[in-house]
Amino acid sequence: MPIGGSSPAVRSAQAERTAGAEVEQPGRHGTGRTSRRVPRGARAERLAPFVLVAPAVLIIVALRLWPLLLGVNFSFTGDGERNGTFVGFDNYAELLNDPLFRTALRNVGLLVILLPVAVAIPGLLATFIYLRVPGHRVFRGVYFFPAVLSPVIVGAIFNLMLGFDGPLNTALAQIGLGPIDWLGDPGIAMFTVVGVHIWATFGMALVVFLAGFSTLDAALLDAARMDGASLPQIIWHVIVPGLSRTIQFVFVTTMIGMLTSMFGLLYVMTSGGPEGSTYLPEFYVWIQQGQMNRPALASAASTVLFLIMLVVGILQVSVLRRAGRED
Repeated sequence: MPIGGSSPAVRSAQAERTAGAEVEQPGRHGTGRTSRRVPRGARAERLAPFVLVAPAVLIIVALRLWPLLLGVNFSFTGDGERNGTFVGFDNYAELLNDPLFRTALRNVGLLVILLPVAVAIPGLLATFIYLRVPGHRVFRGVYFFPAVLSPVIVGAIFNLMLGFDGPLNTALAQIGLGPIDWLGDPGIAMFTVVGVHIWATFGMALVVFLAGFSTLDAALLDAARMDGASLPQIIWHVIVPGLSRTIQFVFVTTMIGMLTSMFGLLYVMTSGGPEGSTYLPEFYVWIQQGQMNRPALASAASTVLFLIMLVVGILQVSVLRRAGRED
């Protein structure tokens, strides 16, 4: 055996171990080609959510976002002799100078003020139904029934009831109150139409609240009752915090409905009158597009309506979230 060296057999064994380590090292450190290969099953699982969401995204882009962008672009063009030409912000300046559109914006502010009432009514009724007041099964069907009626039918019914010589004024006269011009007084007409809209549509919000109650922990209600909490305390300290996300959803959807779903009532009950006092941006858009043949100005009004709904919705969600964190 040579001095200071290894035998050929030992060197051969060491060389084999070194070669084996070099072969195994890439796999051990994850740098080999085999370790980088992703199994087909894992790759399919990663792509599955995108494949499932893709049809909905394409529909939203094709039927919502793209027409919205076209409408915004069209609002910067002219009408009549200037049809198709770029006019900048002329349409928006004309909107701000139009008394009818300013009235429509003031009415939007009125809707925002009345929004808590429109949400509180179905919320309280859903609470009573959840607490199983006597006859709650009958009330559930009765409260939802107006939601299936056409706004045209609802408007026609209330036109008869709220007429100057209608049943409501006749009943008021029996108790010594003078007749009220519910639909002909500019100071009252908008409140009347909003009240009818709330009556006709709160059934959907009621269903949403009842669905939210199904996620509420009943043990909290039982504990509150055992501690001697009154019904207002239970509603404010137990039910409202427990339904915070449901309340946020109802606030936003109710506001959108009040801004975009009152055309039928307005058309049948007041046609924007008296003196333009019941104009809303949605009704203004129809007047400019359908009667005045000014589609570019109507597009500008639609863009303003979209921005109003976006800002109001974001503000509502932020305020309600802040209130929920404080509770």
